[in-house]
Amino acid sequence: MYHIAIVEDEAAFAGQLQNFLEQYEKENSVSFKVSVFSDGGEILDGYQPVYDLILLDIEMPGVNGMDAAAQIRACDDEVVLMFITNIASYALRGYEVGALDFMIKPLAYGTFAMRLARALKRVHKTDGQVLLPLPDGVKKLCYSQIYYVEVQNRILHYHTDAEEYCVRGTMQKAEEALEAHGFAKCNHWYIVNLRHVSEVKKNTLVAGPYELEISRRNRTPFLKALADYVGGM
Repeated sequence: MYHIAIVEDEAAFAGQLQNFLEQYEKENSVSFKVSVFSDGGEILDGYQPVYDLILLDIEMPGVNGMDAAAQIRACDDEVVLMFITNIASYALRGYEVGALDFMIKPLAYGTFAMRLARALKRVHKTDGQVLLPLPDGVKKLCYSQIYYVEVQNRILHYHTDAEEYCVRGTMQKAEEALEAHGFAKCNHWYIVNLRHVSEVKKNTLVAGPYELEISRRNRTPFLKALADYVGGM
């Protein structure tokens, strides 16, 4: 089940979005839990990162959708944001808060369904966690926290946004576990999280704050994996 929030001050349009979601459920055999908010301030009040997708109007009284998105993104870097607006010129600002897409009112169901399918694919890419067995217990990591995994002498080093975690394991096992979650091998020692890759150079790539070597042998399959990942976003 996907948890979707609608943030829209026009009751009639919020109702239309709910009807579109119900139709999509029936046509695609998926299940949605839908929460409706009348403005940005309402969803921000006691906000918890429980949503997979938030559909946001931009022009609303009180806290507008753009300001609400900025505050949501500050405490929730996983949720997929989509803006629905009358004004296309807001698009550039939306990408600054990591919005996936913009839809312009009025909406036709066909366009909405196509964009929604794309958004749900992104939810799959950001969803999921891995459990690392550490000497003093277990560490639960979201895939998005991992920049890359390095293997040295049968020890896997998980380089994350917080610190480095080391567990016993092999590159093959790590690759098998991570490949379906947006990771790809760039050389014999590194498996990289594709969501953090910002640049690929001749012999290196940039993933978050790290610049890593990419081997000649792995360059072509890595670029294909990156293209497939971006294309499915």
